[in-house]
Amino acid sequence: MTAKSAAAAARATVYGYPRQGQGRELKKAIEGYWKGRVDADALRATATELRRTNWRQLAEAGIHEVPTGDFSYYDHVLDTSVMVGAIPERHRAAVEADALDGYFSMARGTQDAAPLEMTKWFDTNYHYLVPELGPDTVFTADSTQQVAALGQALALGLTARPVLVGPVTYLLLAKPAPGVAADFDPLTLLDRLLPVYAQVLTDLRTAGAEWVQLDEPALVQDRTPAELNAAARAYRDLGGRTDRPKLLVASYFDRLGDALPVLAKAPVEGLALDFTEAAAANLDALAAVGGLPGKRLVAGVVNGRNIWVNDLEKALATLGTLLGLADRVDVAASCSLLHVPLDATAERDIEPQILRWLAFARQKTAEIVTLAKGLGGGTDTIAAELAANRADLASRAGSALTHDPAVRARTAAVTATDGRRSQPYPERAAAQRAHLRLPLLPTTTIGSFPQTTELRTARADLRAGRIDSAGYEERIRAEIGEVISFQEKTGLDVLVHGEAERNDMVQYFAEQLTGYLATQHGWVQSYGTRYVRPPILAGDISRPEAMTVRWTTYAQSLTAKPVKGMLTGPVTMLAWSFVRDDQPLADTARQVALALRDEVNDLEAAGTSVIQVDEPALRETLPLRACDHPEYLAWATEAFRLTTAGVRPDTQIHTHMCYAEFGDIVQAIDDLDADVISLEAARSHMQVARELAGHGYPREAGPGVYDIHSPRVPGADEAAALLRRGLEAIPAERLWVNPDCGLKTRAWPETRASLENLVTAARTVRTALSAS
Repeated sequence: MTAKSAAAAARATVYGYPRQGQGRELKKAIEGYWKGRVDADALRATATELRRTNWRQLAEAGIHEVPTGDFSYYDHVLDTSVMVGAIPERHRAAVEADALDGYFSMARGTQDAAPLEMTKWFDTNYHYLVPELGPDTVFTADSTQQVAALGQALALGLTARPVLVGPVTYLLLAKPAPGVAADFDPLTLLDRLLPVYAQVLTDLRTAGAEWVQLDEPALVQDRTPAELNAAARAYRDLGGRTDRPKLLVASYFDRLGDALPVLAKAPVEGLALDFTEAAAANLDALAAVGGLPGKRLVAGVVNGRNIWVNDLEKALATLGTLLGLADRVDVAASCSLLHVPLDATAERDIEPQILRWLAFARQKTAEIVTLAKGLGGGTDTIAAELAANRADLASRAGSALTHDPAVRARTAAVTATDGRRSQPYPERAAAQRAHLRLPLLPTTTIGSFPQTTELRTARADLRAGRIDSAGYEERIRAEIGEVISFQEKTGLDVLVHGEAERNDMVQYFAEQLTGYLATQHGWVQSYGTRYVRPPILAGDISRPEAMTVRWTTYAQSLTAKPVKGMLTGPVTMLAWSFVRDDQPLADTARQVALALRDEVNDLEAAGTSVIQVDEPALRETLPLRACDHPEYLAWATEAFRLTTAGVRPDTQIHTHMCYAEFGDIVQAIDDLDADVISLEAARSHMQVARELAGHGYPREAGPGVYDIHSPRVPGADEAAALLRRGLEAIPAERLWVNPDCGLKTRAWPETRASLENLVTAARTVRTALSAS
């Protein structure tokens, strides 16, 4: 096919779409099901209607080929485990008794069975459920869910393409099951898994699929020759079968690198590549392999992870370059639109001109369709759209919101000394022990306590004008008093105020900093039914006034025990926002760090002796390629130190991280120079404690003994067992006892019981240590 005919044939497509619905109907239906207010049929009916609505919106917008299989009740990787029959033995009976309840038991756990481990999906804030595999794993095909979704779309008269997690990525994301040797490599199961994928592909072809997309984002990471050979073998096998649909192998989030020639040679009919995060690298690599003659190329030229309007002329130039490199070029977003909110037009509190800078899922869909039209019919067919796009880009570039000379001058004046504590850690530790006088194995929580219905109602009443600020603040004071009282009665050693006034750990701060925009309806799935509204980091950042001092000092006035000041760190403020794309991330991080430094110093001046600066996103923001790690880690750790280094030696700086793989950033954790770090460890059975010990981490650490992402209550014996395992790696004088994460999403009954058991466990182990 010539470049001209490839352009004329250009189609618009997407890899996935937000699942929740405009009013988060899916969240409400699932949580209603868990509470017994919604039955299974009603839940399924809600899911069916949401899928139908999504597909119709896409088709009406001009998308030629809609995705199926991207919708999930909880997580698409968990759906893949169900599809291939990789059900952990502890959940098998529940799944066999009731497939839906068994599915949720794997995601959330039960009182008798722990859930699957949860961690971040590459470098996003989406969490997936980690497959558990071992040498005895038996895979069996179950394509029921995938075939049903395809059938629903086809019944609407739509062209549909099922989207599945690819077999290589699935195995590379997996971990050894409990009881399996830690050095077991799940990739050794590839030959056992491929016939199951082949059966699913056959089932989908029989059901009417012309194309099936197999997502292999793991191949954009650094891969060994053995892993690349496995990918080649997988697609020789699947591509070589005759009873299958056409195969589109998709990658995203970075450049494909050494995996590109492997996939280009494979007997598959198409590739999908990211031309936003790694446009130049993927273009060069594609040209180097001689393009994709005879194959379909789906070009991800619209950023699927951020919310800024696309530069349409730049994207068209990229598409034009690609025309000679494939038999057919189609237009798409760079990845699933799962990672952005649904519709920017729902926002009423953002100025109309600024709103035109933003593109959520529906606006990105329109951009994709416009680009496909322009590629096929020429720029004259989209002249009005191009003119409007140029005006929007110019408006943003010239806005006063974007540039603040005072912020830029302060940032430019930062020196290396500003990022160093005044004394080394051993001297600080001695000063802090003398000042705080904490017991061995001190107990604490991560920060937030349950956000009750009453709190959410009070917040909604304040917004609606049903109560005034005085009434709302009285409710917050009462909640803080209850939280402090509970912690004292339970026997926790370092307390928190519970964050009753905070809607979200990033949004709360963003709403008080200049340069940020907040949304009302910009919900994005973080995990399961947990949705967040990432703020939009649009311009230069500064702090007009103190943000947390008032409530922290009020809480401290209620107790003689230390109350931690709680802040969100600069990297997480970037990672869990939609960050500006018009300057280096390092520059933005330094601006946020200086604003937070002012808050840290004000907390200390108000008498706060323990200050926690959370950085759960430090690991997830790590670039996917190792060669890009040093530059990122240098500015990320510098930003944390810039935030925290201005305090006295006897002020104890904590940080917190959760639900990520920390083994490859332990040196960076060390470089933060925090006095205490708390980390998720319960689901991973204290793996991080062993990683810290292996590195020789010299400071205090609190690997979590209570998994807060499950409703189950861990017994005191269970928590004590985890604590003893932690002591095998970390000396008692440097070990803290705490949950994995904040308690915002938990209910009070399970929180009370779990924390009481946590304190009992700490006392039991503490007593045993004293006796020995």
